[in-house]
Amino acid sequence: MNKPIVTGIGVLAPTGLGTEQYWAATRNGAKGIGPVSRFETEQYPVVLAGEIDGFEAREHLASRLLPQTDHMTRLALVAADWALADAGAKAEELPEFSAGVVTASASGGFEFGHRELEALWSKGSEHVSAYQSFAWFYAVNTGQISIRHGLRGAGGVVVTEQAGGLDAFAMARRRLRDGAGLMLTGGVDSALCPWGWVAQIACGRLSTSADPERAYLPFDSAANGFVPGEGGAILVVEDPESAAARGVARDYGTFAGYSATFDPPPDSGRPSALRRAIENALDDAGCQPSDVDVVFADGAGVPELDLAEAEAISAVFGANGVPVTAPKTATGRLYSGGAALDLATALLALRDGLIPPTPNVSELAPGIDIDLVTGQPRRADLRTAVVLARGYGGYNSAVVLRAPDKP
Repeated sequence: MNKPIVTGIGVLAPTGLGTEQYWAATRNGAKGIGPVSRFETEQYPVVLAGEIDGFEAREHLASRLLPQTDHMTRLALVAADWALADAGAKAEELPEFSAGVVTASASGGFEFGHRELEALWSKGSEHVSAYQSFAWFYAVNTGQISIRHGLRGAGGVVVTEQAGGLDAFAMARRRLRDGAGLMLTGGVDSALCPWGWVAQIACGRLSTSADPERAYLPFDSAANGFVPGEGGAILVVEDPESAAARGVARDYGTFAGYSATFDPPPDSGRPSALRRAIENALDDAGCQPSDVDVVFADGAGVPELDLAEAEAISAVFGANGVPVTAPKTATGRLYSGGAALDLATALLALRDGLIPPTPNVSELAPGIDIDLVTGQPRRADLRTAVVLARGYGGYNSAVVLRAPDKP
């Protein structure tokens, strides 16, 4: 069975608009976390976020779309546009029903919903937009992307919090195995509004630090939670034969393996199932731990979760046995967009033979026996990468990517 290839990438992140701008910032360790600017945060214990600057939806989307879409959906629509353009894919030239969309979502359209709730309580129900009926919905990005491009093939949405980007990628692979030729997949999230802020704070894992340099430090001895952010990535994934038939000359890499597991209850005394996810993904890819050249870590930024991830990585690859990186410390955790962005980053790392650093982390906590890339990017001959993601509530996912065959 042919393994899917990634032929297009579209990125919007706190450190860059567009794939190459984001990648240039990431490999140089640029940082996109700062004080929240969208609303006043004095009354909240969390004051930092990874916000996207410079994005003007009206520059990319028709005016008729703006009243009916949440900020997150506008980002997703543009990311999808860029991914298709990067892949050289035109929906009208694809066989009908051969292309579809699977996205991940962790929150839905919070900002749109917040605004309409304000209208409801301050002005009355007649002032609530009819678009609220779907703009808030967690599946709205899939629907809007499908409509915009006339993609009438298989569709779906995955809701597994921060693991969603990898799980959507896997669902897209399943649709390709079922006969689809091309799938748009990934995740884009944004919930930077008071209603979304309160919901995120309730998880108890957000950093309360006001210092952007010290707020999100996975695996560090000073780890104290994570910083939320917005954005993500949409990828074009194709069956190799379908891609060849439409004349695709290059790809970013192969989706070689995947696995997902679920953790036992926190009070059970049983260990995390992340190790099993890694091992099963490697088995699915048909490769050994020694074949892996880099691991893109989930990087929760919560000490006990960091330790559990480090132990899982060390158990599979050996202590300090493989380079590990978590470039998301520059953007914050983007919920369903975070793992999708890590996929894009890993593919770019494979392309350029360069492991991006983990900004701000300087002193590993006791028991963290991993070779974490910090400070400067690291040159390496990269052929195989593993991407890890975990979602609140016990979700674990792992994906294995392989670089394209050298000509």
